[in-house]
Amino acid sequence: MTQETLSFEQAFERLEQILEKMNGGKTTLEESLKLFEEAEGLIRTCNGRLATSEQRIEALVKQRGTVLLDANQQPKTEAFART
Repeated sequence: MTQETLSFEQAFERLEQILEKMNGGKTTLEESLKLFEEAEGLIRTCNGRLATSEQRIEALVKQRGTVLLDANQQPKTEAFART
């Protein structure tokens, strides 16, 4: 499975695995570099998925007809409440 075919959740989980391994202090320099390169790709994948999702949400909200804008004329957002 390539990074492009991973779901957001799968890519994020793999990122967490890489961080745990690298923070464990038992990887060689060469292995750390490979893991870092993989992590960079996963971060790009996750950021792309998030940007696409944000665009879809904005389109849905605009279709509803009410979009609140901030001072910079960007759609106003609010943090999700953690449960």
